[in-house]
Amino acid sequence: MQKEFNVTGSCNPEWHYMVDTAKRFEAIERLIDTGKYFTINRARQFGKTTTLQMIWRRLSDRYVIIPLSFEGVADEMFESHATFARLFVKKMADRLERICPDCAFANVWKNSTATNLDELSFVITQFTTQCPKPVVLTIDEVDKSSDNQLYLSFLGMLRNKYLQRNEDGMNSTFHSVILAGVYDVKNLKLKIRPDEEKKYNSPWNIAADFHVDMTFHPEEIAQMLGDYEQDVHTGMDIKAISEEIYRYTSGYPVLVSYICKLIDERLDRQWDCDHVQAAVKIISKGENVTLIDDLSKNLENYSQLRELLYNIAINGVEYSYSMVDANIRFAHMFAYIRENERGKAMIHNLIFEEALFVYFGNKYMTEQATKLSPFVLSYVQDGRLDMEHIVTRFRDLLREEYREEDEAFLERQGRLIFLSFLKPIINGVGFYYVEPQTRSNRRMDLVVTYGREEFVVELKIWRGDKYEQNGREQLSEYLTIRGMDEGYLVTFDFSKNRESKEPQWVEVNGKRIFEVVV
Repeated sequence: MQKEFNVTGSCNPEWHYMVDTAKRFEAIERLIDTGKYFTINRARQFGKTTTLQMIWRRLSDRYVIIPLSFEGVADEMFESHATFARLFVKKMADRLERICPDCAFANVWKNSTATNLDELSFVITQFTTQCPKPVVLTIDEVDKSSDNQLYLSFLGMLRNKYLQRNEDGMNSTFHSVILAGVYDVKNLKLKIRPDEEKKYNSPWNIAADFHVDMTFHPEEIAQMLGDYEQDVHTGMDIKAISEEIYRYTSGYPVLVSYICKLIDERLDRQWDCDHVQAAVKIISKGENVTLIDDLSKNLENYSQLRELLYNIAINGVEYSYSMVDANIRFAHMFAYIRENERGKAMIHNLIFEEALFVYFGNKYMTEQATKLSPFVLSYVQDGRLDMEHIVTRFRDLLREEYREEDEAFLERQGRLIFLSFLKPIINGVGFYYVEPQTRSNRRMDLVVTYGREEFVVELKIWRGDKYEQNGREQLSEYLTIRGMDEGYLVTFDFSKNRESKEPQWVEVNGKRIFEVVV
């Protein structure tokens, strides 16, 4: 059977090209061996289910591992304690019948008549004391039922049994319990009063911290591509391609696999940087891509999340990466953001960033379609992008369409307007992304690729002559880093005494910079 790159469901090493997770599995194995209860909280399609199945495959010789999931469970399971106990017993009996059909200790579940959580607790003790091996319980998609008080009471029962192990012995309950889901079970909002008042509770406050890095790093991506190359023999530069994939994904597991799958199956196995970018464009459009669809829905449903991501992605607002902030914690939970080297929040990866640009840009263009349309003159000559003409025309359009009373709007939306103006010009051929190191309230370096050419456009807000000169210096330094000789500086000037300046080329530290003041 020919292996493939998988982007739906869990991965199997016999069927799919996978990253070698041996090192991170060692950390998980230590948690299990020491009898820890813990939660694998990661965003969607981050490898949670694959990790649970890997535990089952690798540790079944030492433990009785019972994998459960409450995804798709009918609401009737949570109608009463008796119903929950009966259906939980059935799930346990059915699972044991599949993994150990001839085991006598499984009869504990087959013969159980438990009707409440106390009786269910007793059955668990009977079962774990009769098992010849320690028992590990895994529950996938745990947050699908996390808003139900009865289910949370069940978790509380498991917590109490865990705490009683000092008196009753390790085998008096499950040796380890592993919950997997997006939401953090330690901090669920519980309905604990008839008047629907909500408070925070901790039904799982005995859980050990889970700090295992589940992102894919360049060397791991290279290992996966190496396995693929042994089968297919494309002649790719594995190191260069793995680093390029990581640059766009920041190691988000399903995005890594999605790029590989697209190149393998839809892009004629052209393993080069241009086709990595082509795959990124396909993903960013969101067609049949669950992550992008979820991002769009969450932006629509959560206004505070939308505001936070807009400020980070478009306006370069710097937020401390602190879980004390509920909005930061919420965005972190979905892996929309990550922490940069300065302890600030940044968009997790360039694919999410592109999707955010498209989302906010489309909304702006819909609302302001009569004001800003780039299709007046040709911005591409003989297949080459004319960036000088683009930034000049952008300046002219803003002067024509926006009045002084619009300046507060422009100060907040100026960068978005430029991105919205640029997007349809390069659509289908080019790509742009923001360098995270230069993102701030004062400046943003935009890297635009078109064909095989790159352009650097710095967008900044006027803060005086000193800052303007600093902007030129910073842009020239960045051009040096990228090995480029020319760049473009677009300055939004909202000062009361601003002077009208015509676009011009200036030389700074041996670099040519085209300056436009809006």
